[in-house]
This record gives sequence, C-alpha cells and structure tokens, in this order.
Amino acid sequence: MKPYILEQTNWKQIKSQRYEVAVLPWGATEPHNYHLPYGTDSLETAKIAEEAAEKAWEKSAKVMVLPTIPLGIQNMGQIELPFCLHTSISTQQMILRDILKALYNQGIKKFVLMNGHGGNDFKQLIRDLQPEFPEMFLSIVEWFKLFDNKDYFEEDGDHANEMETSIIMHYFPQLVRPLEEAGEGVEKSFKLKSLKEKTAWTPRRWDKVSEDTGVGNPKKSTPEKGVRFLNDVTDRIAAYFIELANSDINSLYD
Repeated sequence: MKPYILEQTNWKQIKSQRYEVAVLPWGATEPHNYHLPYGTDSLETAKIAEEAAEKAWEKSAKVMVLPTIPLGIQNMGQIELPFCLHTSISTQQMILRDILKALYNQGIKKFVLMNGHGGNDFKQLIRDLQPEFPEMFLSIVEWFKLFDNKDYFEEDGDHANEMETSIIMHYFPQLVRPLEEAGEGVEKSFKLKSLKEKTAWTPRRWDKVSEDTGVGNPKKSTPEKGVRFLNDVTDRIAAYFIELANSDINSLYD
C-alpha cells in the first residue's frame, strides 16, 4: 500500500492524514508505432507521477496521486484508427471541473495536472476554470518538456520515439515488442516553407505524416537511457511537489 497513490490507499490512512497536494495524471489512448502499447502516454505519466510523489513523500510532502485520465485529444488521420479514443476539449473541461469541484469541497486547495500527451492543451482550461475555484491553486506539469531530449537520447521525434520507448522499456518491459518489429518513425515534412519554419501552425494529419504512427526512430532505445532521463525528471517534479506542499498559496509573489 502506497499512501500517496489513491487507488492503493484506504480510508483508515486518509482519515488520519492531511494531504496538501492532489496530482492528476492525464494521458491518452492511441497507437504508438508497432512496438509500444496504446496506453503509453497514460502508463508512463502515471508512473512518473508515482515516482515523483514517492520522492516527495520521503521528504514529508503530503501528496496524493489521483487515478489517471486516459482520454486525450487526437489529430485527424489518427482518430480513424481502431480503438484510438478521442475526447473533445469540452469533455475534458467537464471532467476536470468535476474533479476540481470534489477536491475543492473537500478542502484540497493545491492541484497539479500532469499532462503526458502532446495533443492535450490544458492552459486555456485552467484559465477558464480558475475563477470557479478562487481559493484553489491550479498548475500544470508537462514532464516531456522539462529537459532537452538531445541530452539523453540519440534520436529525435515526439511520438513512440527513442525517449518514450526507453521509458516504457524501463517501466513496463513486458509491454514492449522487439525493436526489430518497430517502424522507424519517419516523419514526412510539410511542403509549405512557412509551416516548416513555424511561421504558421496546423495540426499534423497523422495518416499523412507517418506510415507506422510513430515520429522518431526508436531503434536505439534502452531501459538504461530511460532510467537516466526519468531520474532527472522525477527529481525535478518531486522538488515542485515539496515546494508546493510547504507553500502558502496566498503568498506566492515577492
């Protein structure tokens, strides 16, 4: 039993303990090349939240990790693939509102949404919902943006790439198919120069950009690379949990 994981703890533990920070991992359910599970975003984000919470708990920060939401926003060309689950922004907002309302009424006033899917964009939802919970501190952590992947991995990419594959190889080796079965994650680029140079932005059509649903070559992935990256990621997130747990949310500015 881990007292910082809601799904594993019990009323006896919770009744006798004051928790300061609620953490909500949020992922997606979608294909990740031929070798990684559909639940990659949710599985890795839940484990990262758990590992960071454990480190924070060891420093006496009272953190609770909520059950992971596995429903993300998908791109065209991806949502047509079997069992790729697409959730609208309005649905995400309703889910988030209901969870915040429950926590707010229970006296939990520090909240961290840990996003693990690039297609999710929660900033506007937080801005929109914040006035409904004026005494609550709402924040977002996107673990995949904390460090430059080039410092840890040889190949670039942002979906089922060397980084994600190395993470799942460490956390869930039984869910990774042999790398010789994986596609190379070749990304086709836009023809428009302005889109290439990021003068403008548009969602990628997943059926046009990748033949195997991956973006980034996973062939050089190893669990050891995953461990090195995750140690730094969870240390940094744990430091935030500790700082937030010990803070006065009414006095956050110098």
